[in-house]
Amino acid sequence: MTERPRIKVLLIDNHPLVIDGLKAVLDTYDHIDVVGTAGLAQAGLDIGRDTRPEVVLMDINMPKLNGIDAIELFRSELPETRVVMLSMHDSREYISSSVMRGAAGYILKDVSTDEIVSAIETVAQGGTYFSSGVVDVLMERKGGDDTDPLTPRERDVLGLIVSGSSNKEMAEALGITPATAETHRKNVKKKLNIATTAGLIRYALDHGISLKTR
Repeated sequence: MTERPRIKVLLIDNHPLVIDGLKAVLDTYDHIDVVGTAGLAQAGLDIGRDTRPEVVLMDINMPKLNGIDAIELFRSELPETRVVMLSMHDSREYISSSVMRGAAGYILKDVSTDEIVSAIETVAQGGTYFSSGVVDVLMERKGGDDTDPLTPRERDVLGLIVSGSSNKEMAEALGITPATAETHRKNVKKKLNIATTAGLIRYALDHGISLKTR
């Protein structure tokens, strides 16, 4: 059995019970190392500079500096660290703002531990992750508009890209080969003139393109 790569995780939440409970659960996974916890975003950033985590799980509503504003600080000072928002709020405003600032994922606090671990693993590998409740909120926006240049198939491809799907997963979802999936991925980026996943996510949100659930 192949050993899973270890992932360093930093937890930031001003509710001690949430921090303690989440750390206790994550500590049961051999491939996840909780390298620090903090009750304030700035304190978390200080810990992050020393520990260089692959993933930060961060709450939104915190005193002094809220989680959404802190995303940009993490991206600026720790560009290799991926930030996932862990929140009780499923409002489109919070979700969209988090994505626009550069969050790699957004999961609700009522999801299962397994889903939290899946989110950590996905973003650590360079993907993005939105829990099912978040996807439901994003899908409420009306789909399409007259300025969208993508074909229906390309919209499906974009939805899979921003949900963090690999070429293999995209191929399985669309019934094509991984090589064709990679071609579609490149064509979508070229047609939209968008090179980054964050830019593609912003486009998908603006144009009501559904993110694909896992």
